[in-house]
Amino acid sequence: MERKEKKSAYTLEELMREYGNDVLRMAYLYVKDIHTAEDIFQEVFLKVNQKLDTYEGRSSVKTWLLSITMNTCKDFLKSAYQKRVVPMFDYLEEGEGAEDNFDRIEQRETARTVREAVQELPQPYRDVVICVYFREMGMEETARELGIGTGTVKSRLYRAKEKLRQGLERRLADA
Repeated sequence: MERKEKKSAYTLEELMREYGNDVLRMAYLYVKDIHTAEDIFQEVFLKVNQKLDTYEGRSSVKTWLLSITMNTCKDFLKSAYQKRVVPMFDYLEEGEGAEDNFDRIEQRETARTVREAVQELPQPYRDVVICVYFREMGMEETARELGIGTGTVKSRLYRAKEKLRQGLERRLADA
């Protein structure tokens, strides 16, 4: 569905079906709370519904949606409400039971640990990591998305990797 066309080619339902998981996943990476991420998901698609006719096709629909998601998350994180309310974390992984084998549980734990380490990064580093590794954007596309130079993307990515390595080593030492 990665078409570069105008609004008439998409309905809100198609966009939600095709990209809803990506929007929810990105929101969760930013706000670290599934319930807040679900609220942001709804807000993003309300905005998309209102602005669908402004989509010009200069980037893929997925990039456009994830940009709206990123900006909505940043707005939420800057808001006075968020600064007054302490989020509750949902640490229970879905579907863990006796039928899960050790490898699956270990993979979930590793993924959760990496997600938490990414969430602890300072905002500029987190933005670059999310664009490059979670959204699978190239350096130039990330630079355009974030409004910074390609060299800045590369240096932030280098520093982010270093901070992630240190954070993960610290977590392993604590465990």
